Amino acid sequence: MAKEFTVAVAGATGAVGVEMVKTLEKRNFPVKNLKLLASARSAGKTMKFKGEDVVIEEMTENSFKGVDIALFSAGGDISKAYRKCVVDAGAVMIDNSSAFRMEDDVPLIVPEVNPEDIKWHKGVIANPNCTTAIMLVAVAPLHRAKGLKRVVASTYQAASGAGAKGMAELIEQTRQILNGEPIEPKAFAHRIAFSLIPHIDSFMPNGYTKEELKMLNESRKMLHLPELLLTCTSVRIPAMRAHSESLNLEFENEITPEEARAILEAAPGVTVVDDPEKKLYPMPVDATEKYDVLAGRIRQDISRNDKRGLDIFVSGDQLLKGAALNAVQIAELL
Repeated sequence: MAKEFTVAVAGATGAVGVEMVKTLEKRNFPVKNLKLLASARSAGKTMKFKGEDVVIEEMTENSFKGVDIALFSAGGDISKAYRKCVVDAGAVMIDNSSAFRMEDDVPLIVPEVNPEDIKWHKGVIANPNCTTAIMLVAVAPLHRAKGLKRVVASTYQAASGAGAKGMAELIEQTRQILNGEPIEPKAFAHRIAFSLIPHIDSFMPNGYTKEELKMLNESRKMLHLPELLLTCTSVRIPAMRAHSESLNLEFENEITPEEARAILEAAPGVTVVDDPEKKLYPMPVDATEKYDVLAGRIRQDISRNDKRGLDIFVSGDQLLKGAALNAVQIAELL
């Protein structure tokens, strides 16, 4: 008899929490008991899991007794507040927030990228930022083959990156514009419908946003490349779901587009979509609700006088590979 686990989902009613529950079911994770935890206002409501109604409980410090794995998507402050009681209860916290990602004793994991790091967890494992996860699924196999030196990234991030309120605002503003009504942005700093905003998260003294610096710091940690050079510009676009990224990559060794395609076709978690003549390339609408990261537009960087540079475009569902799916894959790895 295969071992089964008691799994808690903290923040079960949020966009990522809902996807976590769906992903546990779709991947047939060996769940013995499922505990759905949320705030007091959601307590008593139900969610479906494998055809059964599961009653949502209010999360308290006693919620984790008997729990093996706790999937957290309730925000960093809540993760910090509950860390001790989760670990003291003997559960492993897999946390989706940025609370613990850069702590030295917390592994930051994408199973296709650095599964070996899971060995040194002390009760907490962190999920990286969604854009980092999507990028590294495609970039890590190329790095292993050719040695990554530098990345110039531009991200095109969907409204759902700002949660349910971000998606609702995109729909509402689109309707308002088409009906000639006035717009009052709430979830975003500016109008998002029929526009874009080169600003995600708060600005830091060096002019980069926190979102952009996460790409640098998390990539260095997960690839074990403390000297990696990476610069990023993060842009919010009026797509509903799935993030895309334009990546200019520099390697220690020469690499051709043909080599890159062969490496990515053999890599777990990647689907190569790269046939420009047939107008096939990664797009967020095609990545939505897919587990794999789509990779395409793979070409030699013509701004260099050697063959150590590549351009590549990727799209991935940030609610899945960037969050819920990655958390469940970490649980599978455990």
